Amino acid sequence: MPEGDTVWRTARALDRALAGHPLTETDFRVPALATVDLTGGLVRQTVSRGKHLLTHIDREHLSWTLHTHLKMEGSWQVYGEGQRWRRPAHQARAVLGVPGRVAVGFSLGIVELLPRSEEHRVVGHLGPDLLGVDWDEEEAVRRLLTAPERPVREALLDQSNLAGIGNMYATELCFLQGLHPDRPVGEVPDLLRLVRRAHLVLETNKDRPVQATTGDLREGRRVWVYRRERQPCRRCGTPVLVGLRGEPGRERAAYWCPRCQPAD
Repeated sequence: MPEGDTVWRTARALDRALAGHPLTETDFRVPALATVDLTGGLVRQTVSRGKHLLTHIDREHLSWTLHTHLKMEGSWQVYGEGQRWRRPAHQARAVLGVPGRVAVGFSLGIVELLPRSEEHRVVGHLGPDLLGVDWDEEEAVRRLLTAPERPVREALLDQSNLAGIGNMYATELCFLQGLHPDRPVGEVPDLLRLVRRAHLVLETNKDRPVQATTGDLREGRRVWVYRRERQPCRRCGTPVLVGLRGEPGRERAAYWCPRCQPAD
């Protein structure tokens, strides 16, 4: 699933392409919106909220929010007029055209339209946004500590605690802090430092073409332990371990170095 910085960049690309322009075409290829036509509406902006994308559209004195979510395989791509799409048309779930450009949302996990006054229904549960103007590190710490027994990696992945961290960043943050992924969040020695590091990592990567937590942007050198099972730890040489963690039915692979991130 894309990380919050990827979603932030997607929102910026959509905003640059569509904001301030009238819609010349709309095509929502999901059953609930199959008959909806917002042609003629004015695109006000697209913003990200954690991993959620919110496109604001005004049409006939009504204010709408197009709520989309990339989930695991989704993407928004912007094309010039007549340009060939880089993904198959059958994967398109939403098409927004403005003069000279079209934005296509492929394999989107969520596509829904709601009155802007009801936007809170889809993002109101989220914690402080790591890349948002409302970022509040103290509130993020407070939310993380509401369940002190919860494994720290799971707590970081919970978007109601702080919004924008996916599996890669949760894994890498645990390594950088020397924390075993199963360590209870209430036992983390300096939780505020961990939260600040999360904010710094996303801020640092949001304008980059590639994501890196090591400071090395070269291919194969960008992460410490994520997806490096059985490979030597970049710090100590111990083979990296992997194991499924999470609630039943929602397990995800966790990676850690048993020496740099001891269980005790």
